[in-house]
Amino acid sequence: MDNTPLAASPLTRAVLEIDEYLSGLGWDRPTMLFALVDTARLRAEEPELAERLGADGPVDGTDDAGQGSLTPVEQEELPTGVPLDEFLATIAWPEAVSGCAMAVERLMLPPSAEAAMPDDLEPAALERWVADHPERQEVRLTVAVLRDGQRESAVRLREKDAATEVLTGPDLVPGLAEALAATLEE
Repeated sequence: MDNTPLAASPLTRAVLEIDEYLSGLGWDRPTMLFALVDTARLRAEEPELAERLGADGPVDGTDDAGQGSLTPVEQEELPTGVPLDEFLATIAWPEAVSGCAMAVERLMLPPSAEAAMPDDLEPAALERWVADHPERQEVRLTVAVLRDGQRESAVRLREKDAATEVLTGPDLVPGLAEALAATLEE
């Protein structure tokens, strides 16, 4: 994407590219899954696919660790009605996939609101309680992992919906990162 901010690592660039792509689609989107493939390998092994994905132009050089560019490849829509953890347990990626990423929209509360959360709510009642809370924040979480263990996340608040307001870091969404990493285990 042309508007993707510069980033230090190929994984961070890939996460920000996915975030920018989703930003163009708007909010209230279903959870989306992406394969992350080495761009040079994609060009060599699947040149037509590389062209369709826009990965046929100049590639950024390698980073300081010698890693090349990654191309996100959107996967089919996730099944509805299946809990995310159960769905992820069914995924196994082929060797050609360097990593994977997922983008989910969620409601988040500040720690002060979480302290006031009733303890005995069933999941559906808890969802309603969070959705009705005046301090809730709508967020898009984009999390990516590589086979070598690298992780990166991007968090975008709906109320601050700008590329310059996206927070990135490897440990922002550790539970989802762990679940995605498990899909890459052989």
